[in-house]
Amino acid sequence: MTGTFPIESAGYRAEIVATGAGLRMLEATVDGQPYPLTETWPAGTKPPLSAGLILVPWPNRVRDGEYIFDGVEYQLEITEPARHNASHGLCRRRDWDLDEHTESAVRLSIDVGQHPGWPFSLRVAVRYELSDDGLTVTHYATNTGEQRSPYGLGMHSFVRAGDTPLDDCTLELSARSYQPMEPERMLPEGPVLPVQGTEYDFTSPRKLAGVWMDTPFTSVSDDENGQVCHTLRAPDGTGAVLWTDPAFAWVQAFTADPDHDQAYPNRGRALAIEPMTCPPNAFNSGTDLIVLEPGESWQARWGLRNATLPGRKSSDATSV
Repeated sequence: MTGTFPIESAGYRAEIVATGAGLRMLEATVDGQPYPLTETWPAGTKPPLSAGLILVPWPNRVRDGEYIFDGVEYQLEITEPARHNASHGLCRRRDWDLDEHTESAVRLSIDVGQHPGWPFSLRVAVRYELSDDGLTVTHYATNTGEQRSPYGLGMHSFVRAGDTPLDDCTLELSARSYQPMEPERMLPEGPVLPVQGTEYDFTSPRKLAGVWMDTPFTSVSDDENGQVCHTLRAPDGTGAVLWTDPAFAWVQAFTADPDHDQAYPNRGRALAIEPMTCPPNAFNSGTDLIVLEPGESWQARWGLRNATLPGRKSSDATSV
């Protein structure tokens, strides 16, 4: 792994790495002390569980690596052999190009390139910026080729409420429905269902003790500015708010858990809140799949901040 780019502003500090354009760490300053808002990993090593990496040009999984687009059948490389899926796109293990690095911002970009089952030409980029509002992440994509291209994006972001153990925290998701999944292959099974009255109802804060998920939810906004906000909170009211704009119509909640043979190193249980533009297997279902015409560009934003920003009450954390 090469290239680490620190940024700092307004009491926030982050590190971005070139490989996968990953968010290696984000912390705020609370009462004069560092307050982690994401899980991290040792510099120069591979991120565990793809933590902090960008999933593009598709998030999550494509069943059997097969899909049909504009009447043509394609076969992607199977990168998850145990489940026989093509997983997490084509760019998370590659070094991205550095376009900009200032004290408070960094921008990286990469050509997705030609791959088995992927003959399309895309240039994608990401800009991380710190300000009084925490971290804002802007994603860009441009179809640089001569044919239409399918497209989706996700972020494998692990969120943390300081040093509080996950089981002591509560989670609130701005989601009214969820996508049932095949447990063996982690692919969609049946239509989306309402969360109300189910184990997947996080419309009000719920304690995470004993909770395990690897579940896609539809994202909905209750905010006058159109943002979708998800909140992880410690018992003392501190925590992290992950927000997205409406382009991220989905969010995947995943709990790393030793009891499921997926412990997060040095933490055990950990929580990923993953903004996604489309659900798993969207290259086949077409659900919320983005199609970029030749020369067309796209962009979308999400962000992460301290749940108790100065001037905002803790009760306002999910309605910013």
